[in-house]
Amino acid sequence: MLFSVLLRRIRPDLSVLVLLVAASSLTASAQSSALQQADHAYRNGLAALNRGDLHAAQASFAEVVRLDPAAEQGHSALGAVLVRLGQLSAGTRELELALHINPQDHSAQENLALAYQQTGAYAKAIPLFQADMAAARAGHRTLPVGVIQSYARSLAGLGRMAEAAAVFSVAAHAHPTDASLQDELGTLYALGRNWPAAQTAFRAAIAQQPGNALAHLHLGSVLAATQQPGAAAELLESARLAPENAALQLQAGTTLAHAGADAAALPLLQRAHALQPQSAPATLQLALVLQRQNQIAAAIPLFEQVLRTQPNDADTLVNLGMAYTQQQQAKLGIPYLRRAIAIDAGNAMAHQDLAAAFIQLNQVDDAVTEMKAALALDPNSPQLHYNLGLAYKMLDNATAAIPELAQAEKLNPDAWEPAYVLGLLQLQEGRYAEARPELEHAMQAHPDNGEGWSMLGSVYSKLGQLPQAQAALERAIQQMPDQSDAHLLLATVYMEEKKPDLAIAQRKLAASLMRNHMNEQRAEVATHSGQSLLAQGKLDAAAVEFHNAIGFDSSYADAHRGLATVYQRQGKMTEAAIENSLATKVQAPAPAQ
Repeated sequence: MLFSVLLRRIRPDLSVLVLLVAASSLTASAQSSALQQADHAYRNGLAALNRGDLHAAQASFAEVVRLDPAAEQGHSALGAVLVRLGQLSAGTRELELALHINPQDHSAQENLALAYQQTGAYAKAIPLFQADMAAARAGHRTLPVGVIQSYARSLAGLGRMAEAAAVFSVAAHAHPTDASLQDELGTLYALGRNWPAAQTAFRAAIAQQPGNALAHLHLGSVLAATQQPGAAAELLESARLAPENAALQLQAGTTLAHAGADAAALPLLQRAHALQPQSAPATLQLALVLQRQNQIAAAIPLFEQVLRTQPNDADTLVNLGMAYTQQQQAKLGIPYLRRAIAIDAGNAMAHQDLAAAFIQLNQVDDAVTEMKAALALDPNSPQLHYNLGLAYKMLDNATAAIPELAQAEKLNPDAWEPAYVLGLLQLQEGRYAEARPELEHAMQAHPDNGEGWSMLGSVYSKLGQLPQAQAALERAIQQMPDQSDAHLLLATVYMEEKKPDLAIAQRKLAASLMRNHMNEQRAEVATHSGQSLLAQGKLDAAAVEFHNAIGFDSSYADAHRGLATVYQRQGKMTEAAIENSLATKVQAPAPAQ
């Protein structure tokens, strides 16, 4: 995609058109006053060309055509200048007329071929280029590089890539110091997905001209497309070499973003947007990267800017709607998502994101409806089946949730989440034999889940598999030692294994943890009460509540800080310093063992 876009954008050096105007006289057979005037006007036109005054040249050559309509040099020169001025239709007509008058006018032939190529009329251009090249060989003359390039571009424009590459290859060999030829040759190879040849050509272009930003961009794009190292370095170098080229900054940044290098892409896309703030592609790409970088507040106005010029862009509507949901503003996002669906009813992502917005608003039934619509469009999406299963679980509908989760697991066996939730539901349903393999699979794929090991240990215990239950619960305790439930379950397993001493020890640990948890809750309540009294200026009453909190849990840092504030306001600076020191001490992480 990148290379085809760039190839279409490349235009011939239009100065070639002017250089091909024949510097001859019209007076060979001219005796009349009109023809003499035409000859004088023609010379004036050539003089204007030499000093770069195209408008004066146009006026002079138009006068030639008026005075002597049969003079093919006048039509040829006027056509070349008109094309150079961007008046392609008028210029093409003049060049066609010149060639009709004199089919051997090589200047008109080349200029007309170039004009056809520039307007995309490749089928018309190619025979003219071929005739011109044959005439050049017969006359032992060399065609300008720009003409050869345009011939190759015309071939490429008709999909004749091998022929185009052959033309560029010959031209590159004949002009070994022209980096642009190697760059375009590489572009043709890239369009044909001949990646090794493309790399070779781009590296040759860089060797000839290290500062060629376009060649670095192309090489980086090939490396990115083939997932080879060095892509980011080439893309960043291209951006460094052309800091004022908005199109290059955008393409380099977009390629980096597509390769997953959002952090590297961001400054390039910001530069492209700064250079062309009204460019919808630059604005959209920047917004997408900011969204993925979780800079949602910065992305939202950019999406809105794109929609002002492209109000029916469904993908932008979806991204903006999701951005509002990410900002916990689902109500603002829902209208955009509904608009996207109205424009593109087959957009599964729009339905999926609308479901997420409804979930945020606790409209779970509406979310289920949207997920079903998304699944009708994309029935083999494991994520959609998983999301629908979770929605049914939120509705306490295990009967509907279980088959959706099972389908998600079938479609993506490597994902642990469907198996985990499926095992949890089967455990809750008392289907222990079915829950066991699901939880085993989930824990094998995601072992850093203490709660999961605790559930698996419970399942093993229910199935009478005591050694497995003990091992699973011990792993759960290792990962979350402050949770009492795993200790209680392990105590039950020890009792069944006839290990009463170990069971008693686990129960004592569980009781201690429960007391600590209860004391922590009491300390939290007392601290909140103290903070409220402190805000009212009731210092003595606040101090009592903070002391109570510390009595419940001496390691509750907020209580120490609150008491320090009370002391500070009472002028007891020493006591305040002590409490602040204690708060810092109890909040500091334990030293590594």
